[in-house]
Amino acid sequence: MFSVEQKRKIADQIQKILQETNHPELPVGEIQFFLHVCGEQPWSFADIMNNGAIDNPTANPWNEVVEEAMKKAGLND
Repeated sequence: MFSVEQKRKIADQIQKILQETNHPELPVGEIQFFLHVCGEQPWSFADIMNNGAIDNPTANPWNEVVEEAMKKAGLND
């Protein structure tokens, strides 16, 4: 559903939001999380984890092609 770049950007933003809560039960530094995003169709979804949990991110070629097309069309930052 999302490109690797998009997933890593989302993970960075979630990490920042969690850290900014200063919740006493959260660890100092990297916070581990797992986010499951449901798409419009049952087969469309994304699993996003904290960036530190992913040593070697792999890409779904379809997601990367869609991301590049959206950039060229000016539909994505």
